[in-house]
Amino acid sequence: MPELLLELLSEEIPARMQARAAEDLSRLLSARIAPLLEGEPRAFHGPRRLTLTATLRAAVVTEGREERGPRVGAPEQALQGFLRKHGAAREALSEQNGFWVLNKPGERVESAAMLARELPPLLRGFPWPKSMRWGASGFAWVRPLRRVLCLLDGEPVRFALAEGADEAHGLVSGDTTEGHRVMAPGAFAVRGFADYEAGLRQRRVVLDAAERADLIRKGVASLAAGEALEVVPDEALVAEVAGLVEWPVPLLGRIDDAFMDLPPEVMRSTMRANQKYFSLRRPGGGAAPRFAVVANIEATDGGAAVAAGNERVLRARLSDARFFWDLDRKQKLEDFLPKLDSVVFHAKLGTQGERVRRLEALAALIAPMVGANMALAARAARLAKADLASGMVGEFPELQGVMGRYYALNGGEDARIADAVGTHYQPLGPNDGVPREPTAVAVALADKLDQLAGFFVVGERPTGSGDPFALRRSALGVIRIVRENGLRLALLHVLEHAVKEAEASALWAQGEPLRRAAEEFERHGGTDLASMPGRHSQEVQVPGSDRWVNQACLDLLHFLAERLRVQLRAEGARHDLVAAVFGAAPDDDLVRLLARADALKALVEGPDGPNLLTAYRRAANILRIEDKKDGPHTGAPDPALLRAPEEAALAEALDRAAPAARERLAAEDFAGAMAELAALRPPLDAFFDRVTVNDADPELRRNRLRLLASLRDAMDAVADLSKIEG
Repeated sequence: MPELLLELLSEEIPARMQARAAEDLSRLLSARIAPLLEGEPRAFHGPRRLTLTATLRAAVVTEGREERGPRVGAPEQALQGFLRKHGAAREALSEQNGFWVLNKPGERVESAAMLARELPPLLRGFPWPKSMRWGASGFAWVRPLRRVLCLLDGEPVRFALAEGADEAHGLVSGDTTEGHRVMAPGAFAVRGFADYEAGLRQRRVVLDAAERADLIRKGVASLAAGEALEVVPDEALVAEVAGLVEWPVPLLGRIDDAFMDLPPEVMRSTMRANQKYFSLRRPGGGAAPRFAVVANIEATDGGAAVAAGNERVLRARLSDARFFWDLDRKQKLEDFLPKLDSVVFHAKLGTQGERVRRLEALAALIAPMVGANMALAARAARLAKADLASGMVGEFPELQGVMGRYYALNGGEDARIADAVGTHYQPLGPNDGVPREPTAVAVALADKLDQLAGFFVVGERPTGSGDPFALRRSALGVIRIVRENGLRLALLHVLEHAVKEAEASALWAQGEPLRRAAEEFERHGGTDLASMPGRHSQEVQVPGSDRWVNQACLDLLHFLAERLRVQLRAEGARHDLVAAVFGAAPDDDLVRLLARADALKALVEGPDGPNLLTAYRRAANILRIEDKKDGPHTGAPDPALLRAPEEAALAEALDRAAPAARERLAAEDFAGAMAELAALRPPLDAFFDRVTVNDADPELRRNRLRLLASLRDAMDAVADLSKIEG
């Protein structure tokens, strides 16, 4: 079958756009020529080219179709116009339901013709995040497009991407491409993918990005090993550099000894962000006075001049970092705090200074719950954001927290406070660790819960796939900290405090009239935020409790439970069981929630579980149907109307099991509570086997429905079994 080879050669494509562009090219072309495709296309990307190869059918026969024309009896001009449009003769028409109908038979379309027809509009509308036009061309591409290579079975497929003069500037497809810009300049012709790939390699271009990344990874590691060093792992940097070079040539450079007293994170950020260098370290973990750079050429001097040039550039960069490091250490970390009062955190929530005050109070509240000292936690929270006003973090935002730790230690702060400042952003991702020391745990939880509360209060909640403030990540961070440290944390109490503080900040940020109202309210001794002017939040009752809380608190609790469910699903665990126990009563203790879910798992996967679930669903379905007719059927069943021995036995078993299950839940004996439910299975099976619920006697029917309702309510108090899948 014919082989398609398509290459789009341009000036340098930003590395961050290359992989997505290759995926888009494959997806869009597959959609346009789907009838021709045999298997999936293969796409490649690099600094200067997007390439796609696929196996196609030689031709495809399109399906015949009918085209409805004018009504019978319409003016002759309308009929002639219809025939001209479709290039048909009058004899090809037939009459159907009062209309002229043209039966167009299927036609054979050659693959080359379809490609020449479909590729130009695809490329003109290619979805680059940013694109540009150049010269007199109306054609847009991410960077100036220099060549289009399109071959089908070794023969060029000709098409133009622009008209007129632009055709002379390389915007017409052909059979030529180019190798490395410096080491093998000039065009060469190819006849197929194997010839193309080999020709590029011969001309110092590695086509496959994964192969380039592997060459970089192994080459840098080999050079480091030769110096008895190791590479600081950075797969994101490997992928980025693979998008910058076509012919990777790793080299080692030396770091001036004068900069080796800088924090290793500073040196690493300087090298990575500005120069795309790889950091090396000693086997014990200390920073090494060496770095790796990946060149795009094989220099005749073995890369000595390239390495020396990069060393000079790095000295200048590290000198800048040295300036910020020395300048920031001239003052204590706390001295940066006043600057945060002029830094906006969010327009609806005020400044970073206001947020620091919220974190300080929230961390002190959480501290006793996690075994931390209140004063230490409050102090750490007060300093946690101070480094945002430092020169170093202004230059390298990714070092926030890290620099705070160094500056806290430099200012003589307690090591626990410094470590809490340094780790309070953790975990930053699924592979990042969580804080373990109690002070750090308190501050990390305060940071994430304040962020969640604040944005929920002002209505900036995640919607669909949109999450501009990374609230899902914050929620998963809370969950991981609680789970991995086994914390028995009353989240609802903490959320109430966080929401009230966030509401106060939101009111203050709304403007001068509300500020004056808030000041007046406070001056007169007001303490109940619910009565403050401008506050519109709603108080709701917690299901299964007599407790009333702000609606935002309950929404946050549901949000955290849903994130927990998502995390369990990612782990391959029974996430539906969490939904079932949370549905019985929103539990703000995640450790207890998971313990209940584990006990429920033992029940549903045990010998009684499947039959018990079946009986529960049967009872729930009956009640749902009958309640629509004349329900609800609530209240205790009348013992005098329990005529059948099976229904009397079920009522007796239910009278024993329901209060016993509640007592065991209150004592956190979740396995025992599930065992009480399991004891209902034999009488429940017998009831459904021998008792007709919808009896002809209306009194008996209503009584039996009330019995089923009592059963459903007793089981729902332990877990909402309707949420269990399968």
